[in-house]
Amino acid sequence: MAVRDPEATKARIYEAAVAEFARHGIAGARIDRIAAAAKANKQLIYAYFGNKAELFTQVLGTRMVDLAAAVPVDPDDIEGWIDRLLDYHATHPELLRLLFWEGIEYGTAELPDEAERQEHYTRKVAAIEDGQARGVITDAFPPRDLLFLLTALANWSAAVPQMRRILTGPEDADRTRLRASIKEAARRLIAPQASAS
Repeated sequence: MAVRDPEATKARIYEAAVAEFARHGIAGARIDRIAAAAKANKQLIYAYFGNKAELFTQVLGTRMVDLAAAVPVDPDDIEGWIDRLLDYHATHPELLRLLFWEGIEYGTAELPDEAERQEHYTRKVAAIEDGQARGVITDAFPPRDLLFLLTALANWSAAVPQMRRILTGPEDADRTRLRASIKEAARRLIAPQASAS
């Protein structure tokens, strides 16, 4: 008789849910497909994670925490942070897909885990504020706006790979050139203003 391992089952369900939600969004995802891919009973999904919307919120929340741990904002090395962010999204394309689906589903409505998400971003904004306070990052932009701009700059090429390919080219050399351009744009965006004397 097989021994039950709830943690292994949860992990399988989680990974199956990541793939399902990234592919189909919240509305299009099906719990029965998640259960089949995870080799788990549908009732276990509800017992462990709640309904489909709650499962999506947990999946995306965990992925966001993973990103924050893997690629913390470094105000002293924004170009390096951009590099690490580009690499992360290249190897974890599902995160941006999940964020896009969330945007489609919720629009500007409040998210189920909005308070936790605010907390997540507050730590990143604090890193930008620290860089501004020390003068290594411009204070020409409010720190939240600057973080949003830098994130958009780094994420857009992974979010719309077809546009990246059409506009900048399909070759490895094109991607390398674009990466250099993104980093240069970020460097210019954060550059402290020279003081007039």
